[in-house]
Amino acid sequence: MAGPPNLRSLLSQGRHALSLGRVPEIVALVQAKPLLANRLIEYLWDDDPGVAQRAADVLERASRQGLPAVHHALTESKEALLGLMTEAGPKKLRWNLALTAGRLPLMPSEARRAAATLQSWLGDPSSIVKTAALQGLADLTRHDPSLLPEVLDLLRIHGRSGTAAMRARSRLLLKQLRKTRGPELA
Repeated sequence: MAGPPNLRSLLSQGRHALSLGRVPEIVALVQAKPLLANRLIEYLWDDDPGVAQRAADVLERASRQGLPAVHHALTESKEALLGLMTEAGPKKLRWNLALTAGRLPLMPSEARRAAATLQSWLGDPSSIVKTAALQGLADLTRHDPSLLPEVLDLLRIHGRSGTAAMRARSRLLLKQLRKTRGPELA
């Protein structure tokens, strides 16, 4: 009888650090066994950049599902994750952390801390990091509404002058914010 799959071994499979590897399979595994989320978070600090980046990818995808165990793991690790955001180097790690940040159960002061990091990523050379940072910033306004005016300004600016992906995401986020927060945001 085969034992449970080794999570790190699954995360290490990929041709290079940015490759998808077995991420979809690992997401399904975490959905079936949500308690693996705690181990998954540990791998965000792995010495192998591919393992860390794929762990971030799985965590981002699993956090979208709203599984209680994943939410609990994020809650228990939020301080460490906020710290990791400030030191994260690889772009795939940063963009997945940016997308996950708004799903963390943050107090307003923690949301402002995350927002400061995400704002610094708007100058990143990677378009996907910058675009994910915009998404993360918009998501953080749910935790701290005082961020909204500045985030709206950033979305308007990058909606005109950012990369093509940033312009498209900014338009989408502005539309969503108007729908959920009111048309006066125009």
